[in-house]
Amino acid sequence: MIRFLFTLSVALVCTSRLLAATPNVLLVITDDQSYGDLGVHGNPQIRTPNLDAFAKQSVHLKNFYVSPVCSPTRASLLTGQYNYRTGLVDTYLGRSLMRPDVKTLPELLAAAGYRTGLFGKWHLGDNYPLRPEDRGFQQTLWSRGGGLAQPSDHPSMDPKSAYFDPMLTKNGKEVKTKGYCTDVFTDAAVEFIREKSEKPWFAYVAYNAPHGPFQVPEDLVKPYSKLDLTANGFPKIGQPWAGAKLNTEEIARAYAMIENIDTNFARLLNVIDDNTLVIFLTDNGPGGVRFNSGLRNRKGTVYEGGIRVPCYVRWPGKATAGRVVDLPLAHIDVTPTVLSLCRIKTDSPMDGVSFWSWLQWRNTVWYDRKLFFQWHRGDSPEKFRAFAVRGPRYKLVQANGAGDNAKWKPKYELFDIAKDPFEEHDLGEERPEEVTKLKKEYETWFDDVTKKGFEPPRIVIGNEKENPARLSRQDWRGPKAGWTPTSEGHWDVTFERAGKYKVTLISRTDFGSRQVLLGDQELSVKDDAKKKTAAFVVAIPAGEHRVSGRVESDGIWRGVDYLEFEYRGK
Repeated sequence: MIRFLFTLSVALVCTSRLLAATPNVLLVITDDQSYGDLGVHGNPQIRTPNLDAFAKQSVHLKNFYVSPVCSPTRASLLTGQYNYRTGLVDTYLGRSLMRPDVKTLPELLAAAGYRTGLFGKWHLGDNYPLRPEDRGFQQTLWSRGGGLAQPSDHPSMDPKSAYFDPMLTKNGKEVKTKGYCTDVFTDAAVEFIREKSEKPWFAYVAYNAPHGPFQVPEDLVKPYSKLDLTANGFPKIGQPWAGAKLNTEEIARAYAMIENIDTNFARLLNVIDDNTLVIFLTDNGPGGVRFNSGLRNRKGTVYEGGIRVPCYVRWPGKATAGRVVDLPLAHIDVTPTVLSLCRIKTDSPMDGVSFWSWLQWRNTVWYDRKLFFQWHRGDSPEKFRAFAVRGPRYKLVQANGAGDNAKWKPKYELFDIAKDPFEEHDLGEERPEEVTKLKKEYETWFDDVTKKGFEPPRIVIGNEKENPARLSRQDWRGPKAGWTPTSEGHWDVTFERAGKYKVTLISRTDFGSRQVLLGDQELSVKDDAKKKTAAFVVAIPAGEHRVSGRVESDGIWRGVDYLEFEYRGK
């Protein structure tokens, strides 16, 4: 057990004395918006006047860290635990399912009398019992999978226009919405906040923008298309832009999406009162090649450009506006901080700590803790592969091996982040004792957070809370699983009730023959008629099963796009 894992069994005494009333909480997170995607962070081209003004009214957590990619960040943000403890290792192919026994921030707040709502991206499980409705959120409007225009979209949606009028899940039921996605999520959040109630509220607004494919109203793009969005149009600071291919049209669209976020963020601020704790952050570095305030590299890496993000905290009269906190903090610290400010006691184990005192006082004593970050593709993590350790001064980086390629060689780098925030000077050879020390601390951490293993939680079929249950390529697994046209995979599920099920295969293109397997047992007969859907009713026993579906077109077999099960009774 590492020394930073503890239980929040007693709320901070100083906190309880300071608070006159339990606060409302607005937690806003954006997707693939980098440290450099704000005017207040030195970007001369982007227009973020509302976020820039909010930054001046807030405490700036200058060295705030998240995971290199989005789903692990969200797991840590909502639990106070490193994502490996929650069973979540990656962003797709069944690797981004958070164990149902892990307590979440909305569950703890709801149990204490809060109204809780999620509006936007979830990315921790699309099916029962892993949905936000199952994890403490009482009101929801959310997109499935890792975002819009992905295989988890409703079958009726066109990926080329998925950000407009999207089909979303509202309180467990799919609904057709009208408008641009960021506007739609804000509309729902504003309605939730304005609801008349004596209860305090927690609103988690998780925008899927500015994540690609960069779909945004054209009138917002035009002003940016006229600007110099190459490196020549930005300050020459720190590291060069990371990435092989510069696409100024994508940058223009990303900036247009962020400007739209800025407008919607102002809409949220306009409907809250001063007794509202507001936290704004982003989930990782930039998803494309663009200005990132000189930080090294981008999304998907454990360099600063991948894991250091904007984070601002505002609570008028409580948190000191304009204060800058240099202390390294992270996603795991948000849940314990919110719980302490809301005076909620819990025995749920957490890796994070409350940073509330740092929002007010400059001379608070803090111990010498380390923060750990790791991400790479695969069903389970490998020791020493694509990780970093961040201490108060030094940061150890071994960035190799993040991608699908299993062939990698470790390269250890040591940076004095306080003096070298752009990670330009490797001190590994000068300070080998520091490298050895941080490697040992990482090993201790890794062994601790991975001890439960990474068997994915099972999707439950046949429960009345989700009937029918539609499975997508987002959560299938297997050596051939993927998002390509020829991919094939399977789902590990539990049928809660024995009985008759209507099984529906859904494809985005016409198919002829089809096959559904329950383990090694074939459930369907082949059918040569060209169609995009096929359905049949079959008796399925209760229990744990592996299911898969595939279809044939022009003599070529491939995995089905969706497989749906509807319980029909005994």
